[in-house]
Amino acid sequence: MATLSVCQPQFGGFSFENCKRNALLQAEITKLGCSVPAARKTGTTIVGVVFKDGVVLGADTRATEGMVVADKNCSKIHYISPNIYCCGAGTAADTEMTTQIISSNLELHALSTGRLPRVATANRMLKQMLFRYQGYIGAALVLGGVDCNGPHLYSIYPHGSTDKLPYVTMGSGSLAAMAVFEDRYVPNMEEDDAKSLVRDAIAAGIFNDLGSGSNIDLCVITKGKVDYLRPHDEANKKGVRTGDYKYKRGTTAVLTKAMTPLDLEVVDETVQTMDTS
Repeated sequence: MATLSVCQPQFGGFSFENCKRNALLQAEITKLGCSVPAARKTGTTIVGVVFKDGVVLGADTRATEGMVVADKNCSKIHYISPNIYCCGAGTAADTEMTTQIISSNLELHALSTGRLPRVATANRMLKQMLFRYQGYIGAALVLGGVDCNGPHLYSIYPHGSTDKLPYVTMGSGSLAAMAVFEDRYVPNMEEDDAKSLVRDAIAAGIFNDLGSGSNIDLCVITKGKVDYLRPHDEANKKGVRTGDYKYKRGTTAVLTKAMTPLDLEVVDETVQTMDTS
């Protein structure tokens, strides 16, 4: 019985066929008056690590709107259940509402079963919800907690995929934070060492990523106890001006001077304070 083998030449290098296809599709969509959805860029550094007795979660406190810092002290560590907490990166409204919905469902689950929920249950509920919306909910999460099976740590991506790892990082500052973890992580760490490691990982994200900044929040979860440290540390402290920037009158020459009187009548005057908390 003879066998027939067809030899095809092997071409080296990269194939850009998909790039050409995407460019052609984009051109055709533009002709119809539609636009291709653009990727949304967000900024945050959130991390988690498993130590000997539990889990330590960490996050920065900067919220941005494009290139503008909208909030310098927002809370990114969300309550899920008494033994489970979750860090959120991405669209702030999506992370807030997603964690609240799952927290409500887990509370009903705990009442029906009569015991504390497991971390795997929260992970399954979160990933099923995010997968259902195919990434349109911009929530990247770090889920950590301690249950009857011990400490657990999950990373949950906006499309619904999950990983269970001893240490995880997410957000735009995740690469800088991951560099700290890969350099200094050891299994079965003590609590103080784990807190110091998470603090330094968040600080690396703050100093190397423009989307992360301000303070460092920590959440230490052990069996029967949760220690929410907000703020744990202020990594990026504002400096003090060393020079005097006030100049005496006459330092700059005045070439011309004109005054135009304005006849105005004040009808209503209100004073509003901006909320910076």
